[in-house]
Amino acid sequence: MWTPDTIKVNRRPTRVPTFLFTSLSLMKGFRYHHAKDDFVMMYLWLPTTENCNIPPYAHTMIGVGAVVVNDKAEILVVSEKYYQVPHWKLPGGYVEPGENLVDAAIREVWEETGVKTEFQSLLTLRQAHFGMFGCSDIYTVVSLKPLTLSIEKCEREIDNCRWMDIDEYLNHPHVHELNRFFVHKYLEYARKNLKIDWHHGIHQALRKPYTVYYITSEEEGGSKNT
Repeated sequence: MWTPDTIKVNRRPTRVPTFLFTSLSLMKGFRYHHAKDDFVMMYLWLPTTENCNIPPYAHTMIGVGAVVVNDKAEILVVSEKYYQVPHWKLPGGYVEPGENLVDAAIREVWEETGVKTEFQSLLTLRQAHFGMFGCSDIYTVVSLKPLTLSIEKCEREIDNCRWMDIDEYLNHPHVHELNRFFVHKYLEYARKNLKIDWHHGIHQALRKPYTVYYITSEEEGGSKNT
């Protein structure tokens, strides 16, 4: 028998096919916590005099966008195939599980446009709430340097892709104000010789990899990673 004196919470992963077990668990007071493709995680908080303090499951989506500018002061922009309103936006998409922000931005640019890039600077973070699946959303914009210029768009997702003069982009009627803000920050960082760099490390206590992002200047050199 479980009692608050011996254990405060009982977690019960239930494989998807065992619907009867799930129903019986609900009847016994278990509640849903989260679900994956092949299981449902349920829990039962046992103390009757304490509020449940089990952390909620992951509730924030992470996306990336990339400001990619060539030597002609042209920015790489895309329009999505299934978005009905005319628009020009930054290439980008969602970060995959276990993927770093910079790697995700480089991958998304390559997948959508066929342009190879390398990291220059992190630019901005945009946070919003009540988005897809009711989750919050953090959108990270990264500055990338193009290593190639030839465009080969993703036929599945992208309707159009081109290099556009930055001034034209900043004044284009089909560009959202937020995207203009991102590009203005790119230009401001360039004028002030600033960048947000990154550093990889291993946490001394947890022994797990991490990435830190920090403000620096171009004179201090590139990323120092371990």
